[in-house]
Amino acid sequence: MTERKPPGISFETWADRQIREAEARGDFDDLPGRGKPLRGLDKPYDPMWWVKEKMAREGLSLLPSALVLRKEAEDALAAARAAGSEAEARRILADINDKIREALRRPPEGPPLDLVPFDVEGVLRERRESRAD
Repeated sequence: MTERKPPGISFETWADRQIREAEARGDFDDLPGRGKPLRGLDKPYDPMWWVKEKMAREGLSLLPSALVLRKEAEDALAAARAAGSEAEARRILADINDKIREALRRPPEGPPLDLVPFDVEGVLRERRESRAD
């Protein structure tokens, strides 16, 4: 669609002709998602939908990184408590402790971090005790 709209033809007519010709050439035949419903049609309209999708694809957050890490630590603790084995729980806690230590060395922007690395042995002991009941 690189040509300009000729004078004297309504835009709608010109655009419809361009689309019809492209369809006839098969330009739309192998587009991804062809024949599938559009995502998000069942959700209420959000004018910032594209920003939110882009942020999700890029792994970005609206929250300051200190709050993101707090939430991640909370989720990691819950995951460690629910882990299938002690080895898995140790791995989860070791991963989040590494992130916490790094954040303590280089404090992120935003509110104070207020986190310390988890006591792995203490969490595992609590986990064992709660499963013994």
